Amino acid sequence: MKKFGCSLLAMSFLSAFAGIASAQEKSYQPPKVLLIMREYTKPGKAGAVHDKAEGAFVQAFARAKWPTTHYFGMTSLSGKSRALFFTPYDSFEAWEKDARATEKNAALSTALDRATAADGELLDSSDQGVFVYREDYSLRAPVDIPHMRYIEIGVFRVKQGRDKEWEEGLKMVLAASEKSDPQAHWACYENVYGAPAGTFLFITPLKSSSEIDHSLQQGKAFAAAMGEDGMKKLGELSAAAIESSETNLFAFNPRMSYVPDEWIKADPDFWKTKPAGAPAAKPAAEDKKEKPAQ
Repeated sequence: MKKFGCSLLAMSFLSAFAGIASAQEKSYQPPKVLLIMREYTKPGKAGAVHDKAEGAFVQAFARAKWPTTHYFGMTSLSGKSRALFFTPYDSFEAWEKDARATEKNAALSTALDRATAADGELLDSSDQGVFVYREDYSLRAPVDIPHMRYIEIGVFRVKQGRDKEWEEGLKMVLAASEKSDPQAHWACYENVYGAPAGTFLFITPLKSSSEIDHSLQQGKAFAAAMGEDGMKKLGELSAAAIESSETNLFAFNPRMSYVPDEWIKADPDFWKTKPAGAPAAKPAAEDKKEKPAQ
């Protein structure tokens, strides 16, 4: 299979990320298992060049009318230039069944192998990881994902033997964020494979960059909800528990995504974008007629 997706997401202990969901829009539960692939492109091979290569994967799944594998891609707006691909599953068993079904489909497997070889020529490196959803560490995680345009991704790496301090500090952040900002939300994932032990991802989908402005304005409200003693305690717990953390911003890329029909119907102007490199539609019969001589 091509896209295994879960990107490393990082949320600072002292941050609350914002998100707005309309009552009329559908909220989607975070998947229980998230596979992530990261692709680092060679200099000059990102942008339209990489979009075209990724379009071959999208076209292969579309031609096969593949019902089980769906993934969405995104490109970095901060940090090293890279593309991320998220593939969600309900369980590890569902992932296995999907992989076996793909292998048995000769036409699809051949198309994916061909696309992988072409894509590999553009890449400096790639890696993948597998993460499981931590509902107890998440806040208002279900969101209207088809209408989101950005994702803030944070990676936390917890020091060995410091799980108690980590959990205590995170519970303080959850309580203060819920109290201080009704728009704050994130989904937390914990590493299973492909990343150092103690790696946690905090993922916050955003509808627009204005939500970043909103989150930056919530610092005083968060501190007020935490209290002076609470902020001091949180700083001590953070220093004791956190090995490292990093936050980056990514933009959804529909040309790199094979999403469910439900997403396309929800926002066709965005998701129905034709994959880069897809063949042009043949002109209609009447378009082929020569114009009468003037």
